[in-house]
Amino acid sequence: MADQPRIFADLIADHDRQRELIAQIDATSGDSPERRDLFEQLRLELQSHAAAEEESLYATMLANPELREDARHSVSEHKEVDDLLGELMDIEMSSSAWLSKFRAMKDRYLHHIDEEEEEMFPTAEKELSAEEEERLGKIFEKRKPKELERAEAHPPGDERE
Repeated sequence: MADQPRIFADLIADHDRQRELIAQIDATSGDSPERRDLFEQLRLELQSHAAAEEESLYATMLANPELREDARHSVSEHKEVDDLLGELMDIEMSSSAWLSKFRAMKDRYLHHIDEEEEEMFPTAEKELSAEEEERLGKIFEKRKPKELERAEAHPPGDERE
């Protein structure tokens, strides 16, 4: 879609960055500085993205009976990925257990964002007005940097306020 609403364009741009980081991590091995750096970038990106997405798009979707179930499903998947990130932080990166857990998280997250892009976003786009989509894009863009700061201070698994 060339004329994609701002909120969905922002979210998909984040998803594309996340896919790239995941692929880069998957190509690393052992407890290398590269793997550590890429994983920290991914952790911060996923945490800030999920929180900003929940505070913008999902908050609005939860208020709409036609979209509520999709939003609830996606929020639960965010929690699942956050838990997996927390577990990864507690496992030695050079172990086969880390790689196995990372690949489980990767599969879960890639499924989640594919589902969002192929099913949830098109459904939401039909239900939301152009004004709502623009407003949500602004909220997301304002929240994401704040959530990035928060992610730096609060690793996965920390209780969100």
